[in-house]
Amino acid sequence: MILSHAQVLVVALPLLAVPICALLPGRRLPGVFATLVAWAVLALALLLMQEVSAAGVLRYQLGGWAPPWGIEYRLDRLAALVQLLLALIAAVVLPYAARSLSDEVGERSGGAFAALLLLLTGLLGIVATGDAFNVFVFLEISSLASYTLIALGRRRRALVASFRYLILGTVGATFFLIGLGLLYALTGTLNMDDLAARMPPLAGSPAATTALFFIVVGLGLKAAMFPLHQWLPDAYAEAPPAVSAFMAATSTKVALYALARFLFGVFGLQQLTEVPMLQEGLQWLAVAGMLGGSILALRAADIGRILALSSVAQVGYILLGFALLSTAGVAAGLVHLFNHALMKGALFLALGAMIHRCGGGELARLEGVGHRMPWTMAAFMVGALSLIGVPLTAGFVGKWYLVSAVIDQSAWWLVAAILVSSILSVFYLWRIVEVAYRRPAVMPPRAEAPLILLLPTMLLALANLLVGLNSSPLVSWAEAASLSLLGTGS
Repeated sequence: MILSHAQVLVVALPLLAVPICALLPGRRLPGVFATLVAWAVLALALLLMQEVSAAGVLRYQLGGWAPPWGIEYRLDRLAALVQLLLALIAAVVLPYAARSLSDEVGERSGGAFAALLLLLTGLLGIVATGDAFNVFVFLEISSLASYTLIALGRRRRALVASFRYLILGTVGATFFLIGLGLLYALTGTLNMDDLAARMPPLAGSPAATTALFFIVVGLGLKAAMFPLHQWLPDAYAEAPPAVSAFMAATSTKVALYALARFLFGVFGLQQLTEVPMLQEGLQWLAVAGMLGGSILALRAADIGRILALSSVAQVGYILLGFALLSTAGVAAGLVHLFNHALMKGALFLALGAMIHRCGGGELARLEGVGHRMPWTMAAFMVGALSLIGVPLTAGFVGKWYLVSAVIDQSAWWLVAAILVSSILSVFYLWRIVEVAYRRPAVMPPRAEAPLILLLPTMLLALANLLVGLNSSPLVSWAEAASLSLLGTGS
């Protein structure tokens, strides 16, 4: 009976756990409870992925009302992949947060973990729903939880970072809502399948094009698409490390998922090809993000800010895959979306372990940390090599398929942009490595991170290597999701 409702339970379970978590006493108990919830969500996500693999698209009608009048949850290959990613990251980060975040917030632990579960609920809801307005609702739920979590940072600047994200996030949500309003005025529906069926006659119309641009800007801001990324560096650098790790691995990825869902699943290739300036604009914005984020990272003096700005560059890679408007390009974008979550999660967890021992993430504080925390730094190195795109790592897989998709279109200038951005990442990551393995005048004793922090970090680092060594299952799933999304396969 429960399994028949797994599609809605995967969203409802963390939501129902929010008030329970908020009322739990003590510093450790809320973290343990939230971890158990995350593991249950992972089990449901794995079950649903098996069902999608066997039966195709899964549909669940809430309240027994048939769409488009009622709200429908819809799970296809793309949604199942991103849902599994969210559950996997939550299941790894929550045990880490049970120690790290509990130590930082103290007696506010219950509220902090309630906000984390609310963030997970919002992100899972965006992926699960087949209703465009519900995407907006869940987007705002996840955003409100994010504002709260960022404000829990140990420095006063965290409040400023949270407020800046609130202002810009509200602007993005407004743009997105205006786009949805235009779509509803044009079609009379907000069910995404119904929208897709009613859009072809409107292809190229000024109103449909205007709605498209509003939605791209709104979701682009949420995804930290250059130059709409201004909220991201401060947010990731000032939030508690466990929060930064979770958000960096999930929030922008879900916004990019929603962007792909609207671009290809609602508007469709016919509408997109009617607006050639959109494809060209997205490609230029992707390249600007790849190069601009990397150049800005070269100037940063805080590792959290370096990693945050590198996320702007990585969003550019994913956006470039989507902007190619081809099945190969979209598949490459989806592969890199999944892999970037693994590498950025590992990097931020490793950084959090260093902050736990060294008291801060500034480069000057971490001199010699490679000698002091060898296992933590080894995990960081794996994530860094994956971010660069070194062979046998997850990052290489995504870039390889992206370059292949670009070559298929003979866009050699885009190949050059990918290579230049990758080279720049070597330089800004080398700054961290150089400081970490520099021997200080007085060599500090070894003080490795606690096991509860080290194990999740090593697990995500290992995942980067496993995907790099055997990427066939991920690539096959992403290719099938791309074919289905673009309407060229089942």
